[in-house]
Amino acid sequence: MKNTVMGVCLGLLMAFAQAGDVLTLKAGHPQTYVVVKGDTLWDISAMFLNDPWYWPELWHYNPQVKNPHLIYPGDVLKLMWIDGKPVLVRNPGPNDGIVKLTPQMRISDIKDAIPAIPLDVIAPFLTRSRVVTDAELAAAPYVLAGKRGNIVAGAGDQVLGRGDFSGDETYGIYRRGQVYQDPLTGEILGVEAIDIGTANLLATEKDVATLTLNRSTQEIRRADRFMPLEVRQLHARFEPKAPADNTNGFIVAVEGGLTQIGSMDVVTLNLGERNQVVPGDVMAIYTTGVVVTDPVTNERVKAPDVRAGLLMVFRSFEKVSYALVLKAEEPLKVGDKVKNP
Repeated sequence: MKNTVMGVCLGLLMAFAQAGDVLTLKAGHPQTYVVVKGDTLWDISAMFLNDPWYWPELWHYNPQVKNPHLIYPGDVLKLMWIDGKPVLVRNPGPNDGIVKLTPQMRISDIKDAIPAIPLDVIAPFLTRSRVVTDAELAAAPYVLAGKRGNIVAGAGDQVLGRGDFSGDETYGIYRRGQVYQDPLTGEILGVEAIDIGTANLLATEKDVATLTLNRSTQEIRRADRFMPLEVRQLHARFEPKAPADNTNGFIVAVEGGLTQIGSMDVVTLNLGERNQVVPGDVMAIYTTGVVVTDPVTNERVKAPDVRAGLLMVFRSFEKVSYALVLKAEEPLKVGDKVKNP
């Protein structure tokens, strides 16, 4: 009997230790929290956990609640212990409730759910920014001239385009941006296609078309490229989590070509879908250790890399991904390393 009791106690201790290895609750965390508009999953996770990327381990789906994987303003989140592990349970707010299986059941609007990270920062990269190949860009139709012969145009103007305009009536207008290159292998990972506007097709004759510009973020110039608009949904309802694999990569570019990178800046990584990197993946950022001369041996010695921040991937392509810097403890730069947190 004594051995049995000791075995049970040991099992409980091991269970708590395993939970502690993964979920370390933040000192002073609340027992309950009422979600407000403007919150993000990252904010809430950081309120309860020292390591917010363990959100999936903390969040407890309630199958009796509509859209159990989503959280809405007004929801009450309560910290509980289930099977020896801390879990966060959602009690629905006044606009939600228990699922009733009726033909008229109204599904809560997903757009009202809180996002993983601030939408106002990442929305342009979710809906319009693109990474393409050189071949795709070279094959795309281009701006020939303004209809009156001018070389620049803006919203409301008509332009002439040349190329294959079959099959679509609305086009995005793009300008060639940065070329993304792997810092270790030299592989070209893709070309940034900078969104500068949209246009509607009016008429075509052979390979020349007339289009009306209905949106422009800057002057449209000759040789800017037309590409069919991507059919995409705004995917920002992912969960913060550590990458599935032992992931290692680099920051290869930053939006706007900044020399120093800080919190809420968007960066490009040399990791993409082929590396099993997906939206929601959280990675630690490491600055490269400086190289100094040893005064005794005269050797060149490199200092250890220093952990200096966190980022979260919010959109992935085949070979690269976009990520938002969530925390920067010191100025970051292109070439800094990223790895599992």
